[in-house]
Amino acid sequence: MIAALVVAQWHEVLAWVLVGTNAAAGAWALAAHQWPRLRGRPLWAAVIVAQLMTFAQAITGTILMARYDIEPARLHALYGFSAVIAVGILYSYRTSSWMKGKEYLLYGGGCLFIMGLGLRETLALA
Repeated sequence: MIAALVVAQWHEVLAWVLVGTNAAAGAWALAAHQWPRLRGRPLWAAVIVAQLMTFAQAITGTILMARYDIEPARLHALYGFSAVIAVGILYSYRTSSWMKGKEYLLYGGGCLFIMGLGLRETLALA
């Protein structure tokens, strides 16, 4: 049972990391749309790290449910998997012809949306 507590604590820590990294990456991407000097590889690295946190959250949550038979709170899994799907949607839209020149807006808004999903469920559990 100690292992379940460790995974649950890790899941909680990752939730706040997800919120923080997506907030920072989203704000940075929106600022980069306005100020081109903020663009570049470091921004995209931050976006990748932020979005990888979504998968880390989903994996630890799945482990808690499957291995330790812990039931999530109402709508908890919905928010988690909605965030994973949002990452996929962002990735698929990035090369659309109508998104040309708006990639920073796409990822800025998308990261803030994912942050909101994480924040909503994290605060709902508190």
